Amino acid sequence: MDLNTPATRDTLRRYIRALIDATEGYDGDPKLLKTFQTECRGEPDCRLSQVIEGPIRFFSFCEHHVFPFYGEAYIGYITHENIIGISKLTRLVRLFAKRFSVQERIGQQVADSLEAMLHPHDVAVYLVAHHLCVEMRGVREMAPLTRSTVWRGYYADDPSLRSEFFTACKEHR
Repeated sequence: MDLNTPATRDTLRRYIRALIDATEGYDGDPKLLKTFQTECRGEPDCRLSQVIEGPIRFFSFCEHHVFPFYGEAYIGYITHENIIGISKLTRLVRLFAKRFSVQERIGQQVADSLEAMLHPHDVAVYLVAHHLCVEMRGVREMAPLTRSTVWRGYYADDPSLRSEFFTACKEHR
């Protein structure tokens, strides 16, 4: 590429700036630190009521090839003592997605963070993404989707709870 044309003269600088902007997740997000007490006061349905958010759109870079991958995340949790603002779930997904990573790790990091912050009864994370490293190189498969899940607590043990979570996810697709 000729870097001495009016259109490309600043390409390297713009590329580095774009890469820095796209990987700003290493700095954390101070707005994620606020939790609230749950509205639940011990009623029997408190153990069964899911909070489900999604689709949460995200973009990331594969740490293996530095190619982008992008998709949607769905998060579910059953509250215990604390809740988090709904917008914080989006912030949490995007915090970990704005790093060089792999899809499976993003799901694990989201689940780990929710468990540490909220101490919920359980957590579910479902990610579905397009990986340009698969589409643009290697097998060059067009539009494949990679799905990954993380199940914690009751979600890990209860197929009907996972089914309810997936049903809610599909309603918004």
